[in-house]
Amino acid sequence: MRLLERMRKEWFMIGIVLAIAGAKLEPSIGVNGGPLKPEITVSYIAVATIFFNSGLSLNTEELTSALVHIKLHLFIQIFTLAFFPAAVWLFLQLLSITPINEWLLKGLQTVGCMPPPVSSAVILTKAVGGNEAAAIFNSAFGSFLLGSSSSVPFTSIFSQLFMTVVVPLILGQIVRRYIRDWLERKQPPFGTVSSSVLLMIIYTTFCDTFSNPSIDLDKFSLLLVLFIICSIQLSFMLLTFIYSTRNNSGFTPADTVAVMFCSTHKSLTLGIPMLKIVFAGHEYLSLISVPLLIYHPVQILLGSVLVPTIKSWMVSRQKGVKLMRPTV
Repeated sequence: MRLLERMRKEWFMIGIVLAIAGAKLEPSIGVNGGPLKPEITVSYIAVATIFFNSGLSLNTEELTSALVHIKLHLFIQIFTLAFFPAAVWLFLQLLSITPINEWLLKGLQTVGCMPPPVSSAVILTKAVGGNEAAAIFNSAFGSFLLGSSSSVPFTSIFSQLFMTVVVPLILGQIVRRYIRDWLERKQPPFGTVSSSVLLMIIYTTFCDTFSNPSIDLDKFSLLLVLFIICSIQLSFMLLTFIYSTRNNSGFTPADTVAVMFCSTHKSLTLGIPMLKIVFAGHEYLSLISVPLLIYHPVQILLGSVLVPTIKSWMVSRQKGVKLMRPTV
C-alpha cells in the first residue's frame, strides 16, 4: 500500500513537470481561445467535474456538519478578507523604500484583497484528504461575498457559481443516494480524477502565463516578484498551520488542511475582471496585473508540491489521535 502511494506521488510530480514543460513548449494549445478551449473546458466543465466528484464522494452528514462549523468558516473568511490584505499592506510599506516598481507593489496589494478560488483550494484539500466539505463552502462563499460587494456584475458571479458549484454538488449527492452501496464496494478513484483535473488546470494556467505579454518584465523584477509571492504564500501557510494546530484551536488535522489552502489561495477568475473594472483605462494596468498572474500558477504549483508532505503529516496526526483515545 505504501509502495502504491509512493508511486502515485512520483507520477503526480512527473505529471506536474510534464504539464509545465508542455505549456512552455506550445502555450497556444491551452490559452483562452486555443484548441483546448479552457474558458469552457476548465472554467466550466473541469470545475463542475470537481464538485460533482465531491458530491459523489462526500456523505451528506459531512456536508451538513461542515456548514455548521462556524468557527472554521469565521477564521478562514477573516484571515482571507481582513488579515491577509492588512498584513500584505504592512509588508509593502517596508518594500516601498526599495527600488521595486510601485505599480508592481500596487498589484501585490490587490492580490491580498482577492477572495479564494473555487477550484484549486478544493482539489488540493481533497488530494491531501482534508476537510473537503469545509473547503467547498469557504471557497464558494468567499468568492460570492467579495464578488457581490465589488464592481463585478452580481448576476455573472452568481450564475457561474451556481452552475459550476451548487448544481454539480447537488447532482452528485442525488446520484450518490442511488449508488451508495456500489461506491462503498468498488471505491472509485476519486483522488485520481481530482489529480487529473488539477494537472489540466496547471497546464492551462501555465499556457496563459507563458503566452501573456503582460509578464514580459526584466528578469530581476520578475524573479523579485516571484520570490516575494513565494515568501508570502509559505509564510501565511505556516502561520495558519501553527494557529490551527494549537491544542485549544478546536480544529482537526483535516480542518487544518482546509484552512491552509482556503486562507492563502487567491482567485484569478474573479481577480482579473475586478482589476479591469477598478483600473479601467489605467496606463499601468498590465503591471498591476502581473502579481496576480504570477500568484495564481505559483499557488497551484506550490500546493501540488506540498501535497505529499501535508498528507503524510495529516495521516500521522490522525493515527496519533486514534492511539490516544481510551478504549472502552
